[in-house]
Amino acid sequence: MSYQVIARKWRPQSFNEVVGQNHITQTLTNALKNNRLHHAILLTGPRGTGKTTSARILAKAIRCPNAVDFVPCDKCDSCLEIAQSRSSDVIELDGASNNGVDAIRDLRDSVGYMPSSGKYKVYIIDEVHMLSTSAFNALLKTLEEPPEHVVFIMATTEVQKIPQTILSRCQRYDFRRIPIKQITDQLKKICEGENVPAEEDALWMIARQGDGSMRDSLSLLDQVITFANGPLTRLNVVEILGLTSRTLLFETLESLIARDTKAVMKVLEKIATSGFEPHLFSQDLLEVIRNLLLVKVSGQEAMQILELPDSEFNALGDLAKKSSEEDLHMLFDMALKGGNDIPKAQDPRIVLEVSLLRMAAAPQITDLESLLRGGARLGVKASAGPKKASAQVTKVQEGPKYVTGPNLHEKWLAFVHKVRQDEALFAAKTENLLFVKEDGTVIHLGVPPKLAFLKEQMNDSTIRAKLQGFIDSYWGAGYSFQVLSGRDPIEGESANTLLQKKSQQAEDEIRKQINENPMVIAAQKAFKGQIKAVTEIAEKGRR
Repeated sequence: MSYQVIARKWRPQSFNEVVGQNHITQTLTNALKNNRLHHAILLTGPRGTGKTTSARILAKAIRCPNAVDFVPCDKCDSCLEIAQSRSSDVIELDGASNNGVDAIRDLRDSVGYMPSSGKYKVYIIDEVHMLSTSAFNALLKTLEEPPEHVVFIMATTEVQKIPQTILSRCQRYDFRRIPIKQITDQLKKICEGENVPAEEDALWMIARQGDGSMRDSLSLLDQVITFANGPLTRLNVVEILGLTSRTLLFETLESLIARDTKAVMKVLEKIATSGFEPHLFSQDLLEVIRNLLLVKVSGQEAMQILELPDSEFNALGDLAKKSSEEDLHMLFDMALKGGNDIPKAQDPRIVLEVSLLRMAAAPQITDLESLLRGGARLGVKASAGPKKASAQVTKVQEGPKYVTGPNLHEKWLAFVHKVRQDEALFAAKTENLLFVKEDGTVIHLGVPPKLAFLKEQMNDSTIRAKLQGFIDSYWGAGYSFQVLSGRDPIEGESANTLLQKKSQQAEDEIRKQINENPMVIAAQKAFKGQIKAVTEIAEKGRR
């Protein structure tokens, strides 16, 4: 008996066995159960994702006399005939070789005949986009209003080539590329069924090369099993498929991050000895750097984006701790440029070697904050002054009923802050009043010469009563206030002036800390520069 390839031997025989297309298999199953199956179905998507297989399963489901909930038995004559492509009531046409109008006319003439057995006659047209314009036109009327016993199932990889007149008469189902993880699980299941021991990393590499196609992955698996003639290992897969060793890629990346030129030279020697194709190696290196950058940026959340085995993901996590985002961005840009130059070079191997050496010799990039941090983040230390001032205000808010402060000016500043929390509009008047002194239980206030209109407002009984109420609530019981007239000498400071002075003192303290920081001094000497300005920036939710 002739050998049957794995792709045919392990072809799914029911919707439950179809991998990675649940959105389609579930919809078709529901349509069968609810008697809502469309008479013309179009299956489209990448190669090897299950279009023709799903068409045959659907044909079995509607024709199998022993089906339970439209799950075919795979034992009756109808199921066996469909599986072997010899059923007289399930006609499979190849659009590539039967693309003329005559073939469609023959199909149209045979549509009127009842099926020899069962309820439905099914026409499966594969690669339907290959039909000629005349053939499509001949199919239009029959496709729109076929007899009740006919179901059309069409499959294509290039749906954009099908006329809109055909598309509008079909119910379309789009197949997706199958995730690498699901392909790997299926390959593992097949290897267990074939009694072939296989490393998980080896199956991951085969699935990755399949590029989302189950048929391509199974063909590669068949090839590797034949070559290995025993257990499947990562080395077997690399050798037979001509792939880049993942171990060598990680060794290369680790050497580049460490800027170890000697280690890179050893890598170049291994590349030359192994005979890896330079362009393929550069593309794989670019992908690994991209994966590392995603792990660096998002950590464990990257597992939802990257389709990688656990061993490789853990290795990327270790490398992420040794690198910075800025450095990885630079390495990616250099690897991208080298990869673009390789196809245009007369000797691609030389370009690859020089690109790797250039990346190994490049300066390590880090942010200036890390350079100047000196054991603690400079930004945190520098902002200690303003945070202390903020802490005082918080203490006023959460402390006793009456405001307090190290001196009367600070107490007045805290008082205005409390008024602002209660009534911002009234605080706009209070913060411009000059605090002169506290004499016993009398608070002496003044009006700045430029704001003489405040004197008239302070004479208003309503405003005076409101200010007295705030004093009773926040300054202290039994206190009153007096607004000095223009004839009296006024030597006081407003809350605005006090706040500006406080901010200036904090800024001076920050500048002093920066100027005295040894890392800043070292940077000034290295760059032969001087500090022009100090700017506070927000970073990741903190200032």
